[in-house]
Amino acid sequence: MNCFWSNARRAAAAVLVAGLLATPPGTSASAATVIKLATLAPEGSAWYKLLERMGADWSRATGGAVTLRIYGGGVVGDEGTMIRKMRVGQLQAATVTGLGLGSLEKSFYALLVPLLYADDGEFDHVREKLAPQLEQLLEKQGFVVLAWGDAGWISFFTKKPVTRPREAMATKLFVGTSDSTIIQLYKDTGFNPAEVTAMDILPGLQTGLLNAFANTPLAALAFQWFALAPNMTDLKFAPLTGATIIDKRVWEKIPAELRPKIMAASRAGEAAVREEVRRLNAEAVNVMVKNGLKVQRISPEVQAEWVSLFDGLTPRIRGPIVPAPAFDAARAARDEYRAAHAKGSGAR
Repeated sequence: MNCFWSNARRAAAAVLVAGLLATPPGTSASAATVIKLATLAPEGSAWYKLLERMGADWSRATGGAVTLRIYGGGVVGDEGTMIRKMRVGQLQAATVTGLGLGSLEKSFYALLVPLLYADDGEFDHVREKLAPQLEQLLEKQGFVVLAWGDAGWISFFTKKPVTRPREAMATKLFVGTSDSTIIQLYKDTGFNPAEVTAMDILPGLQTGLLNAFANTPLAALAFQWFALAPNMTDLKFAPLTGATIIDKRVWEKIPAELRPKIMAASRAGEAAVREEVRRLNAEAVNVMVKNGLKVQRISPEVQAEWVSLFDGLTPRIRGPIVPAPAFDAARAARDEYRAAHAKGSGAR
């Protein structure tokens, strides 16, 4: 299993990154255009390797004219910091989750609504339908989507076993967002969200600031968080999508003849990467179970409790958090998929 970065290693990496980020892009000896990309994914993790593969594809497609330099493991900072560094030109690109995308354009939150989707098929259909409009909205904020990606389904990982909503509400829970509206919604619903960054999860679990977190199995394994929260609630709470984005100003400075090649290289493996990440999430659960994780199964009765809870929150989500047109479009696309496949759902 991957080891989490030690404090010493992170400090050294941070110093190195600070120096590298101070160097303007394109000043390497080869005079290639260097795109500096940040990600929370730790070096050596599945996501990091996928980015390395994408970088190799860029170099090959452009004959080495455009190369990718990756800063992983959150050494640049959390997703909010990554986006701020892109705006001031210290970074050119980032791979961020839907939560980071939602901080730029709230319509992306339509892809993250808890219990709106029952399975991968529903979610894939909705994202495919909404993607063109979401990409246009993001471009207005100054960013171009190079590729969509998946992190997996969010589950609750807790120190004590949790199955029912009231049990989850009793935990000190990391929810992965700094959006004050979402934080307040959790609080008003009865949850106790801890307002810390993803990089604070491990020390938070160690000190007792947290005793639960909501994230994907692959993240729980890659960052070793599960060792301190060894119970996983078997609930597909929400899909955690994401995307690799680039500063539009930087994108438009890349020679016009190279942009289609970079975009094609970025998008070419989307489907294969999606399936690989899903396989790795299933594999991560098996690895964690072998190392002490206990999976808490959810009965249909308890599933109905969760669905009922968040169904009742729709008026507080549609509009205040997710713009109504995006929420309605997501739900309509989901219902379209269900009708075409003539099946029921464990979601609302």
